[in-house]
Amino acid sequence: MSALSRILRSVQGDGLMFECPGCGVPHRVWVGAGAGPRWAWNGSAERPTFSPSILVRGTRPLADEGHAAWMRGEAPLPAPVPFVCHSFVVDGRIQFLGDCTHELAGKTVDIPDFDTVLLEDVT
Repeated sequence: MSALSRILRSVQGDGLMFECPGCGVPHRVWVGAGAGPRWAWNGSAERPTFSPSILVRGTRPLADEGHAAWMRGEAPLPAPVPFVCHSFVVDGRIQFLGDCTHELAGKTVDIPDFDTVLLEDVT
């Protein structure tokens, strides 16, 4: 991974990453020619625009305390908690759509500096 700017990182295989303040983890898109889904990119490392929208779905892993309690047999294994992060990135700003399951749903924010978002228990 290498820095393209304070907000954008380049990853092997034509990937670009930015920090998501809604999820607290980086999101990656694939640009250029290649197999699999690809996003259009305006070429700007300072004010990137990607198209189409970026949809990330997953489940929140157990927090360390919950995992430790489960391993000791003190608590049942909780059901996975699904999450959705759906956004457009336009001119260096993230426009979070209403189907996001985090507190930034429906809001627009600047892409934060890389590595400044605290990583939460989300992958």
